[in-house]
Amino acid sequence: MLKAITARNVVLTFAALGVLLQAPANAASVNAAAKTQEAASALLRGNVEQAIKAYSEALRDEDLPNDRRAAILNDRGVANSRLGNHRAAVEDFNRAVQLFPEYAPVYNNRGNTLLALGFTEEALRDFERAIALAPGFAAAYNNRASALLKLGRTAEAIEDYTRAIRLAPQSPASLIGRGQAYLLQNRPFSALREFGRAIVVDSRSSAALRAKAAAAMHVGRFDEAIEDLGRAIAFEPENVELHIERAHAYRFADNPNAALRDFTRAVELDPRNARALAGRGLALTKLASFEEAEADLASAIEIDARSAEAFAYRAWLYKQLEQPELGLQEVEKALAINPDLADVHWAKGEVEHALGRTDAAIASLRKALAIMPSHRDASTALQELGVDVNTERDIPAAAIDGWRVVLEEDQRYTAYLEGRAKVRVPLEVVGKGPPRLLEWDVKDGVLRGIGLLRYHAGTVETSSGSEPVELIAIVDTTAGKMVSLQLHRQGDRQSVWTWNEGTVTIESIDGVTDVIVLRDNKPPAAVAQRRPEPSDRGFFGGPFWAPWDQQPSYRRPSRQQQRRPPKTIFDFLFGN
Repeated sequence: MLKAITARNVVLTFAALGVLLQAPANAASVNAAAKTQEAASALLRGNVEQAIKAYSEALRDEDLPNDRRAAILNDRGVANSRLGNHRAAVEDFNRAVQLFPEYAPVYNNRGNTLLALGFTEEALRDFERAIALAPGFAAAYNNRASALLKLGRTAEAIEDYTRAIRLAPQSPASLIGRGQAYLLQNRPFSALREFGRAIVVDSRSSAALRAKAAAAMHVGRFDEAIEDLGRAIAFEPENVELHIERAHAYRFADNPNAALRDFTRAVELDPRNARALAGRGLALTKLASFEEAEADLASAIEIDARSAEAFAYRAWLYKQLEQPELGLQEVEKALAINPDLADVHWAKGEVEHALGRTDAAIASLRKALAIMPSHRDASTALQELGVDVNTERDIPAAAIDGWRVVLEEDQRYTAYLEGRAKVRVPLEVVGKGPPRLLEWDVKDGVLRGIGLLRYHAGTVETSSGSEPVELIAIVDTTAGKMVSLQLHRQGDRQSVWTWNEGTVTIESIDGVTDVIVLRDNKPPAAVAQRRPEPSDRGFFGGPFWAPWDQQPSYRRPSRQQQRRPPKTIFDFLFGN
């Protein structure tokens, strides 16, 4: 039986129990099967060391055939990997490959372990071998995509994530991975769509909620980020990083008291967490509790002498204390540690302003916004200096009647509906070439005020050659917001849109069917509809593994949103 476990955005395949249950009923084989079942149960309970011990006892059966021994070695390797014993895991996987060279899961798992150890090229070769042996192996496509991302091959990674999603649409890992790839391409709204889809597939996925919150922060949707992080914290109330991230969302939402509460909770959970202490120091500075702030920042630096955040926040504290010369010393330390952190350049700009270096301050604050366009503290500081934050130039060739297109200072394109100043649509670019508006269609009747802005988003290179890409922004002109950004066309392929009362169903060419609720304050709903059906011998890996000799058929997408109960580890290990 082949099962799967997800770890972040890679997928480990777990296999031996079902294989052993088919073993001859001699005493040794029965004992090996019992020990393997004991190991699987221990792994389910989180007792990894007990699982490894039971797998080792099962391997003492000298009558085990090579394929069954390889399956147990594979599973012990997975357990070793979960325990952090990567060297032992690789040794188990190597032995399994020697015994059963056609066993696809072991290549997938060895690839994951090599990826964790930083051997990305070697991991990539293992994933490619797994795919060659099992073309329907969704987990291997997902994991190869993770390796490609590490190698900077983002477009290829997106193609692999898309293949994995088509094979296993109920896997949130591939949706999260594709969203992260979109973020690397500076496509935060496409990323938000993917993370939202992952949440619909698994509403208890704190990884998806956290990723969606990060994307929402990137585009300035701080209230949405706070809501998502609140849901994630409900599932993981003792996760320090979630409290820190929500505190920063509160910070940018101009709620320093709420930020202080979350930073304080993070410190309570981990008193030696430098990020939590530095953040609390910042919140205390905003609330003018300078002595307490200085103590927290000093503690953060004592714990982690390379905390760029702590030095940057102490620089801003010194600025508030009218000691900008000391602040400049602190910010120089922060820059030496991490010159790519938006908060470092914001603090530098604040200190330079206090020193009367206006031009340098403006340059630093603009640098902060270039790194994080939604950095509200940097925007506020520039406005106080009398600087127009939204410097832009018109691109007439990209516009159509009723719309203007501008290129912002940060090299992002935005479309504005003339006469409706609050209606603005960020135009994400895909591949090469600037965007170009194609059509504006406004609905009537029940959907009055809902409009579709279709635009050419660029050209991508694929194995078939150059393909133009079109996106459609769904816009609520009444609320003045973009509801969703959807992939509409790539090359000859086109998504199918079906309008209903208050909703639209989009069968996307990217492998997912979205059901989007219009004129609703909730995030757009998205649901992956295509699901594998069991083969005659059983579909043993849920969404992550299909035996290569049992390729499943697929149903056509239903247009009814599917609601599924939350998954547990038991579902990942033993459920379909």
